[in-house]
Amino acid sequence: MTTEAIAARRAPPTNFVPLEMPIEHYSGQEMTRSADGGVTPIRTIKPRHKLEDQTVRRIIAFAMEISAQVARFRLHAMDDVVEFQNILADEFGAKRGGAKGNVTLKSFDDCLKVEVKTATLITYGAEIQRAKELFDEFVKESSDGASAELLALVTGAFQVDAEGKINRAKLVQLKRLSIDHPLWTAAMEALNEAERPGASRSYLRFWWRPNVEAAWQSITVDVAAQ
Repeated sequence: MTTEAIAARRAPPTNFVPLEMPIEHYSGQEMTRSADGGVTPIRTIKPRHKLEDQTVRRIIAFAMEISAQVARFRLHAMDDVVEFQNILADEFGAKRGGAKGNVTLKSFDDCLKVEVKTATLITYGAEIQRAKELFDEFVKESSDGASAELLALVTGAFQVDAEGKINRAKLVQLKRLSIDHPLWTAAMEALNEAERPGASRSYLRFWWRPNVEAAWQSITVDVAAQ
């Protein structure tokens, strides 16, 4: 079955525009760009390679349109929450300002719920290097007495992830520990000094349940990354 036949069975998203293999004309021939940057005559491309190209382009076209729809939906949803907050502010004489903190809205029957969660991103200043040095000193002094789990946590906390960022989750775990040692105390002070509050980011979450006795079920819409 061709990709056209498969697509015919599906209702495309609004404003869906399929991606086509780009065609250039040279000396009366239809050509397309190849992976090495050169051009290849369309007639010489094997059918299975054409089919693979069509498949990828159709999937990506759907993905791009859905991504755009999700981005638009996020903006509309946030606008709706802000507008509701402003209406309440006007009604009660409070300051207008929209949904800057955590907000939960529910339907009248308590079976639908929209949550806005706001998180402040944390960055780290130059003091983080001093904190790492102090933690390293602690590890050296405590390598005989500290547990393997603690040593692994301290070591892993300062390893950067794929995006080049320090492992904040493990740093938070470190801060929850209560250890009576001067190096540990000094390292914690340096870590606290290194933290810088960054920009805030809001996340939307959606929930439903068939009745008020049932557990909430998440409606999965990945709007966090938009």
